[in-house]
Amino acid sequence: MAAFDPSTPDGRVEIDAAGTVAIIQRYRTAPASEKKWETHRIHGDIQVLFAGCERIGYHPRPGLEVKVPYDSAKDAEFYHSPASSSVLEFPAGTFAVFFPEDGHQPGVMKHEPADVLKVVVKFRI
Repeated sequence: MAAFDPSTPDGRVEIDAAGTVAIIQRYRTAPASEKKWETHRIHGDIQVLFAGCERIGYHPRPGLEVKVPYDSAKDAEFYHSPASSSVLEFPAGTFAVFFPEDGHQPGVMKHEPADVLKVVVKFRI
């Protein structure tokens, strides 16, 4: 894989034959009410924030109520917002690792919407 820099365009980059990919994303954060809770079954996520700031909600999968059943093509299941959760502050230069048992809600604004540049590395479990 070529080196990543801030001018690398958004999209998926295959890293290896085992299915590891890097997804380069630029987006604007939004209120938690507009962001989805999700888990994955086949892949874990390493989410690295290069620019901007966001919050990521966290709640273990047990206790989350399914909103959209698991889709194997997308390796994603979506949930209703839990009554309570932890919130990770996610400034530029930080990363988080999520495994299949980790419900997470990325892209939540801190105080106001902000533009972010993130790379999500999806690795097979």
